[in-house]
Amino acid sequence: MIARIPSPAARTLAALAAVGLAALTLTACSGSKSGSSAGSITVYSGQHEQTTQSLAQAFEKQTGIKVNVRYDDEDTFADEIVQEEKHPVADVFYTENSPVLEDLQEKGLLASVDSSTLAAIPSKYNSPAGDWVGVSARVSVIVYNPSLISAAQLPASVMDLADSKYAGKLGLAPGETDFQPIVTSVERTYGQAKALSWLKSVKANAGDNSYPDNETLVDEVNRGAVAFGVLNQYYWYRMQAELGASAMHSKVAYFAPHDPGYVVDVSGAAVLKSSKNQADAQKFLAFLTSKAGQTIIKDSISFEYPLGDGVSASSEEPALSTLQPTDLTVPELGDGSAAIALLQQSGLL
Repeated sequence: MIARIPSPAARTLAALAAVGLAALTLTACSGSKSGSSAGSITVYSGQHEQTTQSLAQAFEKQTGIKVNVRYDDEDTFADEIVQEEKHPVADVFYTENSPVLEDLQEKGLLASVDSSTLAAIPSKYNSPAGDWVGVSARVSVIVYNPSLISAAQLPASVMDLADSKYAGKLGLAPGETDFQPIVTSVERTYGQAKALSWLKSVKANAGDNSYPDNETLVDEVNRGAVAFGVLNQYYWYRMQAELGASAMHSKVAYFAPHDPGYVVDVSGAAVLKSSKNQADAQKFLAFLTSKAGQTIIKDSISFEYPLGDGVSASSEEPALSTLQPTDLTVPELGDGSAAIALLQQSGLL
């Protein structure tokens, strides 16, 4: 779990999360409108608190099932889930990225998702084994400050990040789980040796511009402390929504179509096999992928792409269907272990 230094954007989100948590507590105390004595589930969430709280509140109101949400880094939760297998605490695991779900699936800790829930999301975004379902997506982009670097000077490929001409201009948040799929994509495309050599050069080019999280990275680019960085698109759109267009001094660009650095990363959810509340947990997954749940994601400040049919993204972002990411599939992004090993070998972790 990486240490977090709250940026202005992070502080704003923390305040919103606190409001959402207070509202959820009131809902839990007062009970549902129907007065139902339905059960409860515990959700381990590595997702954005504001979005998760909104989803939990709406689910409680619709079903009367109480949702207890715990928040932490998803890698931390994955370790806890393994340790708690014989004494389960969580019923549902809701993540920002797919690798941790793949890891738990490989360990046999996930239950099969109801077929009707899987059918609500295009199959390419779900677990091929049917043990977790895609909920939303993000795409890796270049965020840059035009006063420090022009669009024409930006790298066309993620491999260009290793070029010495970007020394001192590149910013990274290597400890973020969002960076792991990019590393995996490079390793799958070019092999382990070349991926390691690339990472070492990237580390050298970033130098002191290595940040604890993506909120800090996007803030540093926007204020002109570093020329550009690579991160998921929603950090920039969230900042724009919070600060206003007049305060935005940075822009978004994409790698060349199908480049290994142009990665669509899926946020997913799973029911734990150890859960004692299987039926209610499955209902929660069904809600996440329903039109109601997907619309909450669309309207939230997370700026993620809803994956359900019939629910488009925020009008401020390019449509998911217009993106041209790498052809690597979600399963090919793996469980993250290879990426973590390479990041450690390169000294970035």
